[in-house]
This record gives sequence, structure tokens and C-alpha cells, in this order.
Amino acid sequence: MKILIINGPNLNLLGKREPSIYGTMSFDQYFDSLKTLYPIVDLSYFQSNSEGGLLDCLHKEGFNQDGIILNAGAYTHTSVAIADAIAAINSPVIEVHISNVYKRETFRHHSFLSPVVKGVIAGFGMESYRLALEAFINQD
Repeated sequence: MKILIINGPNLNLLGKREPSIYGTMSFDQYFDSLKTLYPIVDLSYFQSNSEGGLLDCLHKEGFNQDGIILNAGAYTHTSVAIADAIAAINSPVIEVHISNVYKRETFRHHSFLSPVVKGVIAGFGMESYRLALEAFINQD
């Protein structure tokens, strides 16, 4: 099974950025732990701070992955282009958020991506990624 994790803007700062919200572990450290926990899964990872980089990755990888776990960061709430890219690809996408976006600012309560993804997981810290991975592994 091939699963790609895509992170959007500012998520390269995990471990340093607002630790009270996002924790103190870097995503690279967490990704290594996922690879150890799931050795049978071909896991890959991409991060970009630019919307175009995320679009290019979805276009390139969205036809050859068994699943994509996407944390689009702030683009979740602003990007029709990313929603269109998800709708255009064959690989199913699960939208993840580290924080519970519904306990945060009102503008974070709307997602342009939710209508075109398989499901949404939010509020479980970095474990949101593992829960999404489990959903792909255990799907019928």
C-alpha cells in the first residue's frame, strides 16, 4: 500500500511553532515513528509552503497512490484550487488537522476541501495522521 502525506504552509515549523497548539515534536520525527509502526506501508512525505507546490504534488502523485493524507494548513480555508485538484485525481484523500479547528478562530471552521475528500480527522495532535493512516489500512 502506497500512502503519501502532504503538509502545507508553516507545517515545516512543527516542533517550534506554537508548541501549546502543535506540540514539540518535529514532523520528521513523527514521520519516522510512522514508518517504524507501519513497515508494510510504503509511506512518503511532501511539504510545501506554496499553494502551487501542493497543486503540483497532487497532480503528480494523485493517480498512483492508494491514499493521500493532506494537512493543507491555512489553504484548507482559502483554496478552491486545491479542492479542484483533489476532485480531479483518483487517489482518495483524507483531510487532517492537528488542532481542533472548531475550537479556534471562526474563519477556520470552513473547509473548501471537506466536500471533496473521503473524510476529515481533526484535533488529535500529530496522532491525526496515524488515525488517517489506520483508516486507509482498515478500509474495505
